[in-house]
Amino acid sequence: MDLASEGGGNCELTKPGETFEYRDRVTIHGPLNVAAELPIHASEMYAKNLFNLVSPFISEDGNLELDFEDDVIAGCVLTRDGAIVHEQYKSGGAE
Repeated sequence: MDLASEGGGNCELTKPGETFEYRDRVTIHGPLNVAAELPIHASEMYAKNLFNLVSPFISEDGNLELDFEDDVIAGCVLTRDGAIVHEQYKSGGAE
């Protein structure tokens, strides 16, 4: 994978925009415009992570039922019902 292929590449054999086999042993991939592809993957990963965070708290009827005693939820929640509930922020220790 030569991420610099668009600008000439880091490998002498790179062909920008192509993927090919060299001597039937090495695959060389020279993608173009890699930066434009990253936001799509970053958004997909963010959405998947959010889903994985909250899905255990979605009831069978589709309602979000947060268990504030759960360690994961407790660590994510900063405020609740108008009060600071996260211990690190209560003490003013967060920066």
